[in-house]
Amino acid sequence: MILTISAIVSQFISNVPLVALYLPMLAQAGASTKELIALAAGSTIAGNMTILGAASNVIVIQNAEKKSGDTLSFFEFARVGVPPTIANILIYWIYLVWL
Repeated sequence: MILTISAIVSQFISNVPLVALYLPMLAQAGASTKELIALAAGSTIAGNMTILGAASNVIVIQNAEKKSGDTLSFFEFARVGVPPTIANILIYWIYLVWL
């Protein structure tokens, strides 16, 4: 559940602030190593899902627009970013189940 929540929330909050906010709650709840790995994995891999997922996505898109004049919409980016992100979440989930 932490994996999924961190992957979704990191689309609205960058991964570093997300972990900074979520980590104290997990620590107070006595989170296991597996749960901390889930937080790290979910917040990191989800940066590829949408333009807002990582600041680097915005920077690359802005530079590509300046260079070529082509724009990349939110949905065009998501169409490419969502499938591998879902695959990564499933791979991490399988790994965490067997950890």
